[in-house]
Amino acid sequence: MASVVGVAATGVVLARAERRRRAYTPEQIRDRLRERHADAVGGGISPTGPESAGPNKTQTSQ
Repeated sequence: MASVVGVAATGVVLARAERRRRAYTPEQIRDRLRERHADAVGGGISPTGPESAGPNKTQTSQ
C-alpha cells in the first residue's frame, strides 16, 4: 500500500513540474537561458570576443 502511495506522490510532483515548465513561452525560456549564461560567464561578456580565449590561450600581437 505504501509503495502505491509513493508512486502516486511521485507522479503528482512530476506532473506539477511539467506543467510549470510548459507554462513558459519560448521567448521566456530564451531570456532565462541567456541570463543564466551571463551569470555563468561572469557578467555577460560576449563569448565571441577576445575575452573568451580562456586562461590558457594568449593573444599575441605581431
